[in-house]
Amino acid sequence: MKKTDTFFIISNYNTDPERYLDYCEDYHIYDQSTDPELKDKLKSKYEKISFVENTGHNISNYFRFFIDRYDDLPPNMMLAKGNMIGRHISQEFFDRVYANKYYTFLFDDRGNADKIGVAYQLYDGAFLEINNSWYTQSKENRYFKNYNDLLTFVFKNPIIPKWILFSPGSCYIISKEQVTKYPKVFYENLKDLVSYTYFPSEAYHVERMLHVIFSANYELNDWMLERAEFDERISGRGGSEPNLRHSKKYKYFHRMLAASDGMQHKINLKAQIKCRQLGMRIRKLLFK
Repeated sequence: MKKTDTFFIISNYNTDPERYLDYCEDYHIYDQSTDPELKDKLKSKYEKISFVENTGHNISNYFRFFIDRYDDLPPNMMLAKGNMIGRHISQEFFDRVYANKYYTFLFDDRGNADKIGVAYQLYDGAFLEINNSWYTQSKENRYFKNYNDLLTFVFKNPIIPKWILFSPGSCYIISKEQVTKYPKVFYENLKDLVSYTYFPSEAYHVERMLHVIFSANYELNDWMLERAEFDERISGRGGSEPNLRHSKKYKYFHRMLAASDGMQHKINLKAQIKCRQLGMRIRKLLFK
């Protein structure tokens, strides 16, 4: 197997990411493990490893690397999780794409079943989800209650999408240019948003926003370019406590929401079919 010169940024939690080192020439591991014995093992095994707080999300580690290496970023980088292979991507698909030198979504779930009107896998890597911030029903949010709130806070006049295209798990192959089109302070501010507690809603928002960050051409709001003004802007924003006591109610709510969205989608399809049938009948009458 030929090793790639793409730099692997590996966010690790309670596993040994040894397999990735067979694929890359250079790497850095950010370990959030809570297992003391495993941490001792990793410390003695890997030179290029940092032990960081367990924020519950790999995005904070990617941003940490962007910040620390902003002036010396590798030309191509893989954003990977220690458990990515087998969870977000198959071994076979990883073997095919790990050496890519272009923007790549690292997601592949052939067992995924499309949920009509809710979520679809368009092709290997591309996951499309309705923009309803469903995850906020059970996760704490301190600053932004939904995806749209954060999107408009970060960017000037963004399009508010009905659907969101992203790579579940936040795993990508990206280029240096995709990162440096925004200044380092931008990633410092975003890192604060996803790291203030264990798995906040904001981390899920940013997970869905990464494709926009890497591929869109939006202009940043002025406060995203300053630390002090950013802190002042978000300090007055209210949040919520996680709704964990009502997790069963939340699951029921999401199933009902998915069902209602799917039903509306089916109604729309039936209406479109009826319109086409009526149009065909009218054309037949007109052109007899």
